Amino acid sequence: MEYLEFELPIKELQEQYEKACKIGEESDVDVSNTCKQIEIKLEETKKEIYKNLTPWQRVQLSRHPNRPYTLDYIKAICGDSFLELHGDRSFKDDKAMIGGLGKIGDQSYMFIGQQKGYNTKTRQYRNFGMANPEGYRKALRLMKSAEKFGIPVVTLIDTPGAYPGLEAEERGQGEAIARNIMEMTRLEVPIIVVIIGEGASGGALGIGVGDKVLMLENTWYSVISPESCSSILWRSWEFKEQAAEALKLTATDMKKLKLIDQIVREPLGGAHSDKEKTYHIVANAIDKAYRSLQNLSPKELVDQRMEKYSEMGVFKG
Repeated sequence: MEYLEFELPIKELQEQYEKACKIGEESDVDVSNTCKQIEIKLEETKKEIYKNLTPWQRVQLSRHPNRPYTLDYIKAICGDSFLELHGDRSFKDDKAMIGGLGKIGDQSYMFIGQQKGYNTKTRQYRNFGMANPEGYRKALRLMKSAEKFGIPVVTLIDTPGAYPGLEAEERGQGEAIARNIMEMTRLEVPIIVVIIGEGASGGALGIGVGDKVLMLENTWYSVISPESCSSILWRSWEFKEQAAEALKLTATDMKKLKLIDQIVREPLGGAHSDKEKTYHIVANAIDKAYRSLQNLSPKELVDQRMEKYSEMGVFKG
């Protein structure tokens, strides 16, 4: 397990606990009372640290190398029922954007999401979770297929942004994202959006329009990353913590601003600390969201979705 800087007190206690237990196993000394005391202290320290996280610390947790990614969620939730679909039928298959059919219980869904890599090789293969235009066009193709067969759509957002390279712009990156946003507003099946990690800029919005938008507790959602904001406003990345605070990018901020519908609580320590529990929580949240939408007609879905997004950013004096 890797630990972030603010998690070091937890690491020290965890090591003490493991050392004490090992001494008990290798000798006749009864250390059960010592282990119990350290365990209690460890739990208290965890609660104290994770109760008072700053926005920047939540950004760090959203990027934790042990945090589960899109395919981890899909495989854990759907098991062998997941069938990945490839290609945008125009240019090529974007490895940073994955999608396909899967089931939660007896209900089929079209799953779509950005996929990051686990090491240097797979990060390059997945382009660090930054999709090209063909990725967004693949996502739209899958959404349209889902609409044709009356299958609800689930999108899992985890991206530092759409790929900003010259070739992406040449192939119409802005147009691809804009078209997705437009088409998603009028898609005639339920759309459930789950932010599982980083939700940055248009890269997130390209698959982020939904009837229900859920956000895991230790994730962020913003037009720009704290580092980029800091480099623009202060000409340095050193002010990223202040930028994170000012951007109001946490799940709590998003809920308060009515930009998301629900905060999905993570296990103590973050999604990576108990992955199986996290998968179960997310699967239940998706199922519950779908149950609240399944009896609405296509017209009601579209009307409610349009109204929901039309009200964002409107203030009454």
